[in-house]
Amino acid sequence: MSEMFSTLGTWNWLIFGIVLMALELLAPGVFLFWLGLAALLVGLLSFALHPSWQLQILMFAIFAAAAVPLWRRVARNNTAVSKSNPFLNKRADALVGRVFTLEKPIIDGSGTVRIDDTIWRVAGPDAPAGSRVRIVHADGASLTVASA
Repeated sequence: MSEMFSTLGTWNWLIFGIVLMALELLAPGVFLFWLGLAALLVGLLSFALHPSWQLQILMFAIFAAAAVPLWRRVARNNTAVSKSNPFLNKRADALVGRVFTLEKPIIDGSGTVRIDDTIWRVAGPDAPAGSRVRIVHADGASLTVASA
């Protein structure tokens, strides 16, 4: 076993890193990417330093362990709401403040409006069909309206 480790060289680390990154494409999860990056770093450092196999494995372990907090920081920064499209995956929230025409009257607090190609249930004060209403609140697939 130690003979296998003693043959570790620069090219082995570089190939190992590329293989790990290629596996990331087949099984996405961003975990193998960081291990591949650690292997590539060990390979690049091995070009300059020519460390022993023990030091190479130690460097790989350190780089791989350091990748975890680095990934957590990168992932945390990317979870911020996109400023270019804040209503992405929040279609109902994008409707608040807009005015629509009732398709079916609001009777006993419930009616419908057609918005583009979708019919939405609305809640609000009783109003006849054809009335203009303003969306004042969105909660999931349920819209609350007031007369416009």
